[in-house]
Amino acid sequence: MNNDRMEGAWKQMRGKMKQAWGKLTDDDLDRADGKWDELSGMIQSRYGRKKEEAEEEIKRFRDEHDRETSRDIAR
Repeated sequence: MNNDRMEGAWKQMRGKMKQAWGKLTDDDLDRADGKWDELSGMIQSRYGRKKEEAEEEIKRFRDEHDRETSRDIAR
């Protein structure tokens, strides 16, 4: 999914983001507001991850969201 569509789905994904990264607050997600690089920085800071690790976590999260969305559309 491209960045524009992902940013549009940001609000829909917030609950799943909080499940995946429970240390992030609503304020954190408001501040990131669809900016994946901001989210990456927050994950690095809160969880002590290296940049590459945070980016990989986000990639897996986005890939899973894409798969779920594709399954929903196929139904």
